[in-house]
Amino acid sequence: MWRYLAGAVAGLLLLTGVFFLWQGRAADRDPLPSAPPPAKSAGSPSLYRQPLSAPEASPKNREEKRFSRADKDKDGKIEAAELLDPRRKAFAKLDANGDGALAFNEWAVKTIEKIQGADRDRNGWLSPAEYASTAPPPPKKARCGC
Repeated sequence: MWRYLAGAVAGLLLLTGVFFLWQGRAADRDPLPSAPPPAKSAGSPSLYRQPLSAPEASPKNREEKRFSRADKDKDGKIEAAELLDPRRKAFAKLDANGDGALAFNEWAVKTIEKIQGADRDRNGWLSPAEYASTAPPPPKKARCGC
């Protein structure tokens, strides 16, 4: 009994597939004619005369935005301190003894502490979920000044 029912369902699926293939070929052979241009009248708005397109940001605008993000005090100049301050904070976290130089031992201690903090089950290795917890947070998206 189940074999007959499965055979009937398979046959219906096969016929449905053939129907869709046939309809797809019919659409390829008989393309629709193009739409006629809109009638222009003296009182029609200018929207119909020119095609609409989205404005694109020019590379100069992108570069100006990048410059603006780096210019922290907004004086029109980027000084070395403006570029280096965020990096100094990250470096200071790794420089344990504060001598201004990062030794391998200082880096290794911070890395081992990070791994041990992520190893929740204390088995000595990181699972994919534990390793994912060591990723830096995603950067904050700049809010639109629109």
